[in-house]
Amino acid sequence: MPHRVLVAYATKYGSTAELARFIVGILRDEGLEADCLPASKVTAVDEYDAVLIGSALYMGRWRREAVRMARRHRKALRRRTVWGFSSGPLDRSASDRNIPPVPSARRAMDRVRARDHVTFGGRLETGARGHVARMVLEEGRGGEFRDFDAVASWARGVAAEIKAPESS
Repeated sequence: MPHRVLVAYATKYGSTAELARFIVGILRDEGLEADCLPASKVTAVDEYDAVLIGSALYMGRWRREAVRMARRHRKALRRRTVWGFSSGPLDRSASDRNIPPVPSARRAMDRVRARDHVTFGGRLETGARGHVARMVLEEGRGGEFRDFDAVASWARGVAAEIKAPESS
């Protein structure tokens, strides 16, 4: 029976949701059963063998929905293999080096005893609403900074760990 994986995400403008769906596609290509849900819609994790929790970084923090999901399901998540990912730097820094999780992500990952966390670049496009988003765009710091090759490589590594006999 294939392993079942949940990819839960919290997003502000949709970029992290796109990453989560992309990760689910890679996991499925690797032979896993994978579901993708907004973190706020996760009611239980019992049917999953592994869980990936991702969040957009906004103002240097994980989105509230991801933090709450990790807190609400911490006991069940501790009995599963968990990974975390963040999406957000609006530059190439996430492609150039390993960026440690922001404090709110680190606390959430510690709470659920996550195996690993990775930070990917983000995306902020013209038309994003909100004062901070407009300010960032006016400063010319918007754009597409997601490295889908890096995301795919990470997701394949996660899939390999899930399928490894010792993860069963």
